[in-house]
Amino acid sequence: MKALDTTTRIQLQNILFLTDFSPAADAAIPYAKEVTKRFGAKLFALHMRTPVINPMTEPATWTTLEKAAEIQATEQRETLRKSFAGFEPQVLIEEGDLYAGVLDIVEKNKIDLIVLGTSGRSGAAKFILGSVAEEILRQAPCPVLTVGPFTPGRLLPDGKIKEIVYATDFSPESVRAAAHAISLAEEFQAHLTLMHVIANEAPGDLLLPGELVKATEQHLRNLVPAEAELWCEPRFVVEQGETAEKILQVARERDADLIVLGVHQTTGFPGAATHLPIATAHKVVSHAPCPVLTVRGYVREAYRKSARA
Repeated sequence: MKALDTTTRIQLQNILFLTDFSPAADAAIPYAKEVTKRFGAKLFALHMRTPVINPMTEPATWTTLEKAAEIQATEQRETLRKSFAGFEPQVLIEEGDLYAGVLDIVEKNKIDLIVLGTSGRSGAAKFILGSVAEEILRQAPCPVLTVGPFTPGRLLPDGKIKEIVYATDFSPESVRAAAHAISLAEEFQAHLTLMHVIANEAPGDLLLPGELVKATEQHLRNLVPAEAELWCEPRFVVEQGETAEKILQVARERDADLIVLGVHQTTGFPGAATHLPIATAHKVVSHAPCPVLTVRGYVREAYRKSARA
């Protein structure tokens, strides 16, 4: 496995923040701000509301409903502008299907990153924006930064991400995510931990042989360009067990500020998420002590050649 091309660097030029104005959504605001500032990106803030006019209601009430909705939309735009004071976000209050609306905005504005807040319910991974928002994580054509229920609503006091944990199964999707982890580590001058979890094939499996651990560590080392080691101080971790649990364990041990995962392409109907490869990311997002960046295998290229000296 070859090291990543060191002349490429991720450029986040357009960032989309999703909100339903809930506390869970608001918790993602500081992270949207920090990433926007770090990359000098343009920020879009989107709220998708349900249709104002229900065909089953009396037509005589439609004008009243539309006026009330416009007043509310004006208040919501002002709320978002105040939340992102100094960033001059393009505020979008749209009506219709959430998932379809988000995809349309992503394509029209060449969005490089979606930021949203989530909430866990009864120990299960339920997104505060609803099951459709879960589809955003599963199928978004760009990386998604999710701020879960166990993530503080602010960054570190100095506003920096200092510890990044990147987990890989060496699939093409996860290797692509390595570029994001390394670029973010460079942008924030953060420490980077690269890890791989070898799943137990059966209860009571013996410890991994030293040769396998050593070979796996070397695969992890091969993902990091030589010069990157000068500033991100990479650590290499090989664990054995249940993948999501081990990722969460290492993130807590490292006091991580960000987890980066590659998400496998999936098929099937929306409700099938718990039976698909994304189930690991789903569990990590729901229980992580920090934001989680998921990168899909077919995302639009977000790399540009860097002329960094």
